[in-house]
Amino acid sequence: MVLPTRYQGYAFVAITMCIWGGFTISSRLSALWHISAWDITALRFMLAFIILMPILIYKKDTAFLFKKEPFILAMIGGVAYCLTCYSAFQFVPAAHAAIFLNGCIPLATAVAAFVFFKQPFDGHTWASLSIMLCSILVMSFLMYQATGVAFSLGDLLFFISAIWWGIFTVLLKQWKISAWHAMSGVAIWSALVYIPIYLLFIPKHLAQPQLEHLIIQTIFHGIFVVIIATLTYIEAIKRLGAFKAGSIVTLAPFIAAIIAVPLLGEPLSLAIVCGLIGMGIGALQPWRWLRTDSLQQKLNEQNKPSN
Repeated sequence: MVLPTRYQGYAFVAITMCIWGGFTISSRLSALWHISAWDITALRFMLAFIILMPILIYKKDTAFLFKKEPFILAMIGGVAYCLTCYSAFQFVPAAHAAIFLNGCIPLATAVAAFVFFKQPFDGHTWASLSIMLCSILVMSFLMYQATGVAFSLGDLLFFISAIWWGIFTVLLKQWKISAWHAMSGVAIWSALVYIPIYLLFIPKHLAQPQLEHLIIQTIFHGIFVVIIATLTYIEAIKRLGAFKAGSIVTLAPFIAAIIAVPLLGEPLSLAIVCGLIGMGIGALQPWRWLRTDSLQQKLNEQNKPSN
């Protein structure tokens, strides 16, 4: 029995949410397990390269790798994003990732689209911007009152990561690269550029973590995050549309931030709660859901046969 297209989309969304939520928790675990950002980035791309390169060679599908677009995407959405994002988890709890990374990605994407391709902000973006700025101001004020520090280095690194991902998303959309080529190109070029630098110049700390921790993180980030989540997210968009799929999946890091409180023993202050709520509303734009439902209801009433 084949599931209807809509239910297939929700199934792909569920898989993507589990992996994206797991990324937040597992990345924080990497820091707690003393796995450095340099090491997990290398392990991630090395495993993805080992899996994907033979497949591309077997399919004789390597010509796209010699274009400039996959290389640029790899440097921005692969190497740069991973190094800043994984480094941020070394300094701050998982809740900060939901606020300063996932919460800021929609805005960073909108700004990147304006800067690179002169795409103007719409009303929804301005509303999100207002809500997010207010929530960050309230959160920073409460954090400063409680600790004397409004922001940390980890928060800055997450925000920079959001900028990298926003640029990556805009370029990917503009260049219209398929999901398979985008995912493969990022993984392979990231490995080809970063791993030699890592082996020759970057200090390694692979002896500090336990072997089983390294294996778990390598498999999860190299296979589930790099390969599976990318493909399931694209398939969800095909079946549900970009807005609905993106809105649902955006919930995952916020849910993970709540789960991290009992699971990892991380604190959840009033400032963080305000930040999560404000950034969550700004990123999800729930008023668009309500407007869509209202328009659909009006359409149904218009199409309703008269007696």
